[in-house]
Amino acid sequence: MSLALNAQTLQGKVVRVADGDTITILDSTNAQHKVRLNKIDAPEKSQAFGEVSRKHLASMVAGNVVKVEWTKKDKYGRILGDVIVGNVNVNLRMVQDGLAWHYKRFDNTKEFAQAEIEARAKKVGLWRDANPIPPWEFRKTRKETK
Repeated sequence: MSLALNAQTLQGKVVRVADGDTITILDSTNAQHKVRLNKIDAPEKSQAFGEVSRKHLASMVAGNVVKVEWTKKDKYGRILGDVIVGNVNVNLRMVQDGLAWHYKRFDNTKEFAQAEIEARAKKVGLWRDANPIPPWEFRKTRKETK
């Protein structure tokens, strides 16, 4: 998996798992960094599989030192990055385990697209539901009802 030449690496201990695609890490200077897992979109907390997704991510990263490879921040100031524990790409693992969608609107990585296809075929995680609602659709309907 190649990253852009201007990629940066951040290392720190995961001190909070907000949901299935957002964590907070503490670096060696005790500075906190909010990290949004790149290339994926996990169910919202109030959505079906939202808490399952959050707990699954927490089981992989909570309390662990992780490496975050990133190139930019999102409009909320969060680092958009690939989270690595040991030699495991956590972002990809969330898709493989059926607890996040590949966020095709912002990413065209074949490896992530294939991981989602395989998770759907195996009916793992949220793919056990007949018609799981993508988080971007869920967010849209919530905005319309407010």
